[in-house]
Amino acid sequence: MFRFAINDAASCVRSNVKDFSLNALRFLSQLPQLSPYDVNLVLRENEFVFNFPVDGIIRSYETNQLGSNSPCEDSRTEASLLHRNGFICGIFDGHGGAACGQVVSKRLLRYVSAATLPRQVLRDQVKKGCSSQSFLKCHNDNVDFVSEIKPIYEASFQKYIKQLCETPQRDVASELVHAFLELDDGLSEEALAVSDLRTMGVALSGAVACLVHLEGLQLHVASTGDCGAVLGILDPQTQQWTPKKLNIEHNTENIGEVRRILAEHPRQEQETVIRNGRLLSQLAPLRAFGDFRYKWSLDVMQNKVVPMFGEHAMAPNYYTPPYLTARPDVQQHQLGPNDKFLVIASDGLWDFLSPSEVVSLVGEHIDSKKILEPMRLPEGDNVTLKQISAQLAERKAGLTRKPIDSNAATHLIRNALGATDYGIEHSKISYYLTLPKDVVRLYRDDITITVIYFNSEQIAKQQSDKALGA
Repeated sequence: MFRFAINDAASCVRSNVKDFSLNALRFLSQLPQLSPYDVNLVLRENEFVFNFPVDGIIRSYETNQLGSNSPCEDSRTEASLLHRNGFICGIFDGHGGAACGQVVSKRLLRYVSAATLPRQVLRDQVKKGCSSQSFLKCHNDNVDFVSEIKPIYEASFQKYIKQLCETPQRDVASELVHAFLELDDGLSEEALAVSDLRTMGVALSGAVACLVHLEGLQLHVASTGDCGAVLGILDPQTQQWTPKKLNIEHNTENIGEVRRILAEHPRQEQETVIRNGRLLSQLAPLRAFGDFRYKWSLDVMQNKVVPMFGEHAMAPNYYTPPYLTARPDVQQHQLGPNDKFLVIASDGLWDFLSPSEVVSLVGEHIDSKKILEPMRLPEGDNVTLKQISAQLAERKAGLTRKPIDSNAATHLIRNALGATDYGIEHSKISYYLTLPKDVVRLYRDDITITVIYFNSEQIAKQQSDKALGA
């Protein structure tokens, strides 16, 4: 269950993934060469696209996942909010096993969808005997919890919504923070109450999370750990793309986060709380769900965890827990017509590409996909042959920019693995996809990406309607 030493070593190596050296290129000849057809099969295996009604704030979203770990430790969930017009999605990057990420990816959206519902509507639903699935409609979720564990999770959810019904409505950001913390507390209580290997496995593995909540024009991003979210903004005058980060990673590059943790522990622990860029020399993200081996009291660790899993389950220099929290930072953004898309992704993508590179790639992909759409003649009754000829010439020139992938998430993965100064290098992608299972984690992490496209016309309309109403 515990693979922390391996994960730490992998993180150290992957910090230099951009340095695709000559030695690595020479190594290509020692690996089987995948054909372009085979590469496409692998890259597109987990693609998913969902289109919304034309009068919505979101046009569509595209998502994809490429695993490195076996099984993949990333998870993703997307859903429409019921009982009001809204959308919610998240990406969850697990570590120390896939269990925590898989469980949180399904449960967190349910907690948030209930918490952000008006209290009176929530109370009415509770009276009707609602379940945890009564508040959202998932679009890309084909699995469920095992029958023995499902009632435990449902009981925790019912306890949570009854608590909500008895408390005043908070603003969305506060409800998001509360939902994160309540779910994390539930993971702890379930593991300690049942002492089942499965619930304990969820509690002792961990996951970072990036969750997006959109209702009306109000966009909230709640982030715990080191996933990333970036907004793509198009300047209407210059037609240039600008990235806007909507979260801050919780790792040792975040000086404020390091200071926060150090301030929570005695001076004599200043040299051991964070060592070698990791919490207690082991964990790279400084906030996460689960990972209760960094949260539980010494008494719980010694009497519950060590007898079940052994002394190695206790982190070194474990004196004044908790050292870790699932509390998210929440950023709010009001959408405008220039906001064209939002990309959220696990750190497997950000190991290779910067936010500005990601926004540029998706922006170019949007432009290039226009070539795939049917040609439309200019509006009006006085269309000239010259206008049609110019439009045909533009489309012909655009054929050189025709994208290999229709899915922007796949486009990003392809560029992450294959980009060079001279374009996409097929042999480089083949190299990353054919690395043996026992070493691939040293060169690339799981990559999970969701790209959400906004409807600029509807955003402008809602802004106009709101201004007129005011």
